[in-house]
Amino acid sequence: MHILKQPLPYESKLSDRALAQIELVVIHCTELPNLSMARHYGETIHYPSGTGNSGHYYIDRDGGVYQWVQPTKVAHHVKGHNQQSIGIELINAGRYPNWHDSQYQTPQEIYSATLIGSLIKLINHLHTKIPSLKHIAGHEDLDQTMIPATDNPKTRIRRKIDPGPLFPWDRVMNRIRLINLGSNAKNYE
Repeated sequence: MHILKQPLPYESKLSDRALAQIELVVIHCTELPNLSMARHYGETIHYPSGTGNSGHYYIDRDGGVYQWVQPTKVAHHVKGHNQQSIGIELINAGRYPNWHDSQYQTPQEIYSATLIGSLIKLINHLHTKIPSLKHIAGHEDLDQTMIPATDNPKTRIRRKIDPGPLFPWDRVMNRIRLINLGSNAKNYE
């Protein structure tokens, strides 16, 4: 599998971990228009350690796969689950640019077949390299924080909804060997 390695400038500052600690793949949607903007957000420093928020892998609409953080590093991609997980970010507009406006909580962009094909290949590749990998979930299942909507603070919305209702869970789960822990979990044979 071709994975283009493009380490984030702060990758060396992220905590180390053994591959055997990794049990979970978390699927994200960037909720940004393109890979370039996702890179800008990924390089932004948010913590005193000199690090920011980023997945380990990014998959563009054309199926290109990029590694921004090596799996032996703990990336900040999902509150409370970073130590044991790998984050895979899919380039998709999601709710961009109205993430927290109550009128724009339904994503419109379909995930391309090429992107999903690369995702399936990446998950299967990671599963062969990391035998401890057992589970998969969407970001929306692990971060269910409710926040006030920007257009109406009395209305509460989900802070994270990715990968969202247009993500093809059935297609992905029928082609990988991980157990879905999220709200879209079914008995995949």
